[in-house]
Amino acid sequence: MSVLPAQCRAARALIGWSQDQLATTSKVAKATIANFEAGRRTPYERTLEDIRAALETAGVIFIEENGEGPGVRLSKLVDPTAGTGGFLVHAELLKVKK
Repeated sequence: MSVLPAQCRAARALIGWSQDQLATTSKVAKATIANFEAGRRTPYERTLEDIRAALETAGVIFIEENGEGPGVRLSKLVDPTAGTGGFLVHAELLKVKK
């Protein structure tokens, strides 16, 4: 399962993350993310997996091609109005569920 540049940009927008925040969380260089999102290069598959994992942990759900095209949406566990970029809200809700 891969990530498209538009999905990456849209996912960051949904959770209010900058490229810097994604770089820090995914441990992927900001330049790699910027070049990927701009369509200048395609990172290694492992790098794309790291990006995707960071976004999914923050509450992004990736929608695969289904006739309408690929996309992203927020998990029901994330409150995008909380001002935390989704990550802390998601983590706190997971703690409560245990």
